[in-house]
Amino acid sequence: MTFKNLGLQDHLLQAVAEQGYQSPTPIQQQAIPEILGGQDIMAGAQTGTGKTAGFALPILDLLSQKPIENKKPSAVRALILTPTRELAVQVHKSFTQYGQHSNQRMVMVCGGMSMNTQLKELDEGVDILVATPGRLLDHEHTGAVDLSQLEILVLDEADRMLDMGFITEIQRVLKKVPAKRQTLFFSATFADEVKKLAYGILNEPKLIEVSSSNSAAETVTQMVHPVDKHRKRELISYLIGSRNWQQVLVFTRTKQMADQLAKEMCLDGIKSTAIHGDKSQGARTRALEEFKEGKVRALVATDVAARGIDIDSLEYVINFELPYNAEDYIHRIGRTGRAGSSGRAVSLVCVDEEWLLEEIEAILDYRLPQEWLAGFEPDPTIRPSEHNRGGGRNGQKRRAKSRVSKNQSRGRRPRR
Repeated sequence: MTFKNLGLQDHLLQAVAEQGYQSPTPIQQQAIPEILGGQDIMAGAQTGTGKTAGFALPILDLLSQKPIENKKPSAVRALILTPTRELAVQVHKSFTQYGQHSNQRMVMVCGGMSMNTQLKELDEGVDILVATPGRLLDHEHTGAVDLSQLEILVLDEADRMLDMGFITEIQRVLKKVPAKRQTLFFSATFADEVKKLAYGILNEPKLIEVSSSNSAAETVTQMVHPVDKHRKRELISYLIGSRNWQQVLVFTRTKQMADQLAKEMCLDGIKSTAIHGDKSQGARTRALEEFKEGKVRALVATDVAARGIDIDSLEYVINFELPYNAEDYIHRIGRTGRAGSSGRAVSLVCVDEEWLLEEIEAILDYRLPQEWLAGFEPDPTIRPSEHNRGGGRNGQKRRAKSRVSKNQSRGRRPRR
């Protein structure tokens, strides 16, 4: 199948060809015709599946088919809500690339950037607006943005927006947009609260799922290296240095650990920088550009900051610390192995994190391979910290029950 088979206009096919894309991905094959037909959609798609083009191309197509005369400059025709600044930048970039031969004006507004600069952009007119929820409401309150004539609403990475506590802002936005509109809902996972939001705002949606919401890309090779907690930093520098890995995305759970690890890795001779929510937008943008250009070998990130990082050929992801939310593991390793390319995801796991590993394996429904590296073997006398024994955010009783059933069904052996 080619993009021409999807019914897109010639100016969009030209833009797609200029970007070097020849065949649509599965999410694009399914979503584009439905959106062109005016259908609301509820799409489950992992990062790296091409979902942005899956809604950007048909939106550009629809808006160009029915131009509006004498439109107010502030009147938005299509609104794309994203959870983070980084994702907003990526989505806006995609719209700009695909819409280069159209007459649609695309603007991005998000926190961490100058309000005055954004106001100047909005004053010149806007058809397609990419925004984070808080900054969108700021501009709407001042009258710089008019949502009363909105035709298409997109919620991108809706699960992450809920995780970040944006439900109140989303509900406020929904009160300001027309009831009669087309709504496109994209989410990597569909927990109960995500489904509740989706079914509350969608009109007879078409359900599209290109992969299981709790599956990892088949192109990603996964490995777990058991190691004592105090030797993790030593091991990660060893892996990157001895194996000559370039462009390594490293995940930590906290901003403080991201900063600390980046500094220590620099002392080890691995040029590194950290990216997280406490960094200014300028600092985050510079760090990401240096990483893409190869000036920085390792980018240490928190889960929230990493959303929106889009690097086509990223080969290595290292979990310095496992996430507390098992589904975040899938988001993390989904940064590599994209668009059919191969990737490697390595997790450094200490004894205190074994329960987190079990939760990850439970949603993956298979056990991850493990390898003890010579010289970094964990000390068998170290036991889990008291607060981590059978702990976890869902409680000891549930975990014990889950562990028994999973072990019985898969014949799992004890770790130690």
